Amino acid sequence: MTTHFWSGQKPRHSGVRPSATAHAKTGGAHIRPLAGPRPASHQVPAPLHHSEPASDRLRIIPLGGLEEVGRNMTIFEYGNDIVIVDIGLQFPEEDMPGIDYIIPDINYLKGKEKNIRGVIITHGHYDHIGGVPHLVGKLGNPIIYTAPLTAGIMRKRQEEFRDAPPLRIVLVNGQTKVPLGQNFVFEPFHINHNISDAFGVALSTPLGLVLHTGDFKFDFTPVNDEPADLHRIAMFGTKNVLALMSESTDAESPGHQTSEKVVGEELDRIIAAAPGRIIIGTFASLLTRAQQIMTLAEKNNRKVFIDGRSMINNIEIAHELGYMKYKPGTIIEEGEVRKIPDESLIVVCTGAQGEKNAVLMRIANEEHRFLKIKQNDTIIFSSSVVPGNERTVQSLKDTLVRHGARVVHSKMMDVHAGGHAKQEDLKLMMRLTKPKYFIPIHGNRFMLQSHADLAISIGIPKENIFIADNGQVMEFDKKGARLTTEYVPSEYVMVDGLGVGDVSNVVLRDRRVMAEDGMLVVIATIEKKTGRLIGNPDLISRGFIYMKENKELVEKTRMRAKKLLRDGDPRSPAFAEFIKNKIRNDLGQFLYTQTKRRPMVLPVIIEV
Repeated sequence: MTTHFWSGQKPRHSGVRPSATAHAKTGGAHIRPLAGPRPASHQVPAPLHHSEPASDRLRIIPLGGLEEVGRNMTIFEYGNDIVIVDIGLQFPEEDMPGIDYIIPDINYLKGKEKNIRGVIITHGHYDHIGGVPHLVGKLGNPIIYTAPLTAGIMRKRQEEFRDAPPLRIVLVNGQTKVPLGQNFVFEPFHINHNISDAFGVALSTPLGLVLHTGDFKFDFTPVNDEPADLHRIAMFGTKNVLALMSESTDAESPGHQTSEKVVGEELDRIIAAAPGRIIIGTFASLLTRAQQIMTLAEKNNRKVFIDGRSMINNIEIAHELGYMKYKPGTIIEEGEVRKIPDESLIVVCTGAQGEKNAVLMRIANEEHRFLKIKQNDTIIFSSSVVPGNERTVQSLKDTLVRHGARVVHSKMMDVHAGGHAKQEDLKLMMRLTKPKYFIPIHGNRFMLQSHADLAISIGIPKENIFIADNGQVMEFDKKGARLTTEYVPSEYVMVDGLGVGDVSNVVLRDRRVMAEDGMLVVIATIEKKTGRLIGNPDLISRGFIYMKENKELVEKTRMRAKKLLRDGDPRSPAFAEFIKNKIRNDLGQFLYTQTKRRPMVLPVIIEV
């Protein structure tokens, strides 16, 4: 099979081959024009499953990405045909201790695996591909349609999951047209983002054309890419677009997104004037920025050291596929770093979000193997701050400045261009496509609402705008469209180490309690036949009190536990669970009255 590339790119060789087996296969719900809140309990109503989907109805079901930034996954269902766009992950929130990331809930698709005609992946960021290794096997390992760079990143990540099946990938480009079952035809269209090979999705259905933008921006001077295909997008607008699903991540920001050319010019000025080392923190997947740095390093006679496993992998893949170009010797290995004068070195690393184990944080905390901050260092944060990370990033900057570095970030200079369309770009997308119905996607509720307000401002009727929740079904038929009250399962599926979905809300609650108030372990030995206490209970405190400095409270707690254990009837056998519950409830209340904190009380009963 021929490997296709976007027009204008000339890679040396693909390094990516589609699987040999891959091939392309050819109700009266309540109408709510704008989504209202879920029921007060926030419990999802039981899904209204149909024994057989109506043959003349298009159902669009977001399983993630509409109440958060990340976990993007959308189902398109018409008759017996199902098409999926993206299978992403979401990074955990601050109140999710121990969770690595969150993936979509695919329970709705159980029993329908044979109907899945294909999965379309719009680009290679983890919020769009991160769930693939966990879920594609459970979906019956359907064919994945994507572009070459995205395919390379996905294949590399798949290697880390030994139990996951080999991916069945078919490569697409701007001229691809793929029938998916009897009711869908898929066409990608080129857009700009801050990773190469990103595309939007045009999905032809019996009811009309549905457009899904993926993550996008309009950049007329991009790096290693061509501008978005405005002509093709406008041509779609002449075909009576049924619905536009457009991303909302930057819907509150006025104006146009900064061009990558402007960022390159600003970085050039900083690199040329920097007296010592330059350390640039950015996203591992921000390959356009990495290309700019390579080009500017060669221009300013500097060498580049890359640190961060995911960043190294992505750059190697992009270089192998021809998406990144740099001269031999521009990138140096670890052993060469000490030999390079400070004024001739650029370090590109991960950790600009303040991740605790990432390279930039280890440098700041003096935990890196060999990199330490020096007085003449210039630190550039060439990335936006992901919502929720503001405090951590600020602390990281403070630490770097204390060590004597100069810190540069996007609020000071144009050293970062976001990958997401701002208000004027979003309005341009709507004006070009002229949709009958508009569905804002990819963002928190306030972002979706801001995007809906933009749509109203350019003349799209309010009743034709659907702001949906995750799991909420949108239906289209010959009579019109509606945002229904039907919900399918869309709960968080949490990945914790090797466990997928085995961490429940109860486990998270327990972790939060231990993080906030600590725990107290009560260990008691009793006679099995009588329940009589043997000796005094032992207490262990972790994260609650320092026992050596709170001897009075410790003894009061010990005596109270002893009294509880002696209250039983010595003529009856011990009931361990009853005793544990009694200790847990009584000591929990007692400690709250003494400290105004409620630690997790863990009774351990040893029967002899």
